Amino acid sequence: MHKVAFSAFLFLFSYLVASPAVLYAAGLEVPSRFISHIVDPSKKQLAFYWRDKEKKPYRSFKNLKSILEKQNKKLVFAMNGGIYQEDYTPLGLFIEKGVVKHRLNSRQDAYGNFYIQPNGVFYIDKAGRGFIIPADKFKHNASIEYATQSGPMLSIEGKINPKLRKGSTNFRIRNGVGLLPDGRLLFAISKGFINFYDFADYFKRKGCLNSLYLDGTVSQIYLASSKRRIPAGSVGIILAETQGIK
Repeated sequence: MHKVAFSAFLFLFSYLVASPAVLYAAGLEVPSRFISHIVDPSKKQLAFYWRDKEKKPYRSFKNLKSILEKQNKKLVFAMNGGIYQEDYTPLGLFIEKGVVKHRLNSRQDAYGNFYIQPNGVFYIDKAGRGFIIPADKFKHNASIEYATQSGPMLSIEGKINPKLRKGSTNFRIRNGVGLLPDGRLLFAISKGFINFYDFADYFKRKGCLNSLYLDGTVSQIYLASSKRRIPAGSVGIILAETQGIK
């Protein structure tokens, strides 16, 4: 009995020591907990996609990749870019090539992650600069090239959104975007379940003053440099980095 109990203790101890959640809670860096990709929007081709020329939602990275290849473009990186409805329509603002395709959603008294306040807008202007701001601070102007609305904001001016509770048991696979001090964008997805607070803390640790939750559970990422297969799941808005095929 003593040997069984001791073996159980060793198993539990080894699990706790090896558990990313435990290590992260202890303030230790766990690089393997996330898959990340950094994009300099002033130097790379970053665009937001929703529907093709026939006004049909792309619905998957695979479909987008196939269409881009016909345009002599290579898909370098892709991530789902915001919460969407059953018909793949964005739940909030969507701007593509300067044109508002779906208006800003200013509703606050509804159920769901999107409505945890403040939610936010991630946009890129024609000069290739990225911005992440609370939705109630967003002002449309002619310089905006792409924009997507999602929520909640994870961090605002270097502080974690006070609506996100430390120690929450609301665990999901999640993805988001943060703005680094030098203007580059940090895209990240958790490899396993994580709560909002710890996800926000990841972006804060990386130096992002403002960061935005994009989606959860259906979260996906594609990196051409990775050996991983292209995800087959359905998505709404797609944020994608491309480059020309020589």
